[in-house]
Amino acid sequence: MEILSMLNSPVMYLICGGIILFVAVTCIVFAVRAYRAGRAIGIDEGKMKRVIAASTTFAVLPSVGILLGVIALSGSLGTPWPWLRLSVIGALHYETQVAEAASEAAGIGRLSAANMTPEAFSTIALLMSFCIMWGMVLVIFNGKAYSRRLAAPKVTETQPGKKKAGLAAFGDPAMTAMFIGLVSAYIASYIGTIVSGNGRFTFTGSWLPLAVAAISGLAMAVFIRIRETKKAEWIDSFSVAGSMLIAMAAAIFLGRLL
Repeated sequence: MEILSMLNSPVMYLICGGIILFVAVTCIVFAVRAYRAGRAIGIDEGKMKRVIAASTTFAVLPSVGILLGVIALSGSLGTPWPWLRLSVIGALHYETQVAEAASEAAGIGRLSAANMTPEAFSTIALLMSFCIMWGMVLVIFNGKAYSRRLAAPKVTETQPGKKKAGLAAFGDPAMTAMFIGLVSAYIASYIGTIVSGNGRFTFTGSWLPLAVAAISGLAMAVFIRIRETKKAEWIDSFSVAGSMLIAMAAAIFLGRLL
């Protein structure tokens, strides 16, 4: 357990905490500047407040799962490093999978504190950082071009009273395609496990994620239906977060029930 005392040392907390504090302050500065810029160009303050409320709820609910990920990884990697990785730019599914793969590549087998060595931790930490840094690097070179493609469609007036749309915006189709691809990849992985027979047709091992996905989709459909029938536009700010909360509650209930 000596390695864990090193990974939980005050120096590690100071280094990781300092980086997290810097990122948090940067986020606050940009949020304030964005709000002021929105007021300057005439964006309705009510809309901006709804965006803030939606962003807050969408950030708080997933953070519960991320906190559980920090707790799970802290048993083998210490608390500061998982805290840093999952607070700045990491993702729960990515960090755990890469940490497991790196531990096997480092020769210590399954990720655990009993097998952890300084060399193995260095390999795991390097791989976790190196594989996810390319978004930050590439945006330096193609960020402006990408932002232009995310802009709204350009509308030009060819004749009095007639308008012709220019290049279609890239942002909405790209985000929709990325989200559908992400969801499909996870659902397909569980379906593949069941079809291959490796899942042994156990509910909690393979069927539970599919059931939770179906319940979350049904919850979102209910929110959309309420919005359309009751003209309750305010529900858009909470539909995604509400669906996630219902899905998490369903996972706990079904897991204990079956």
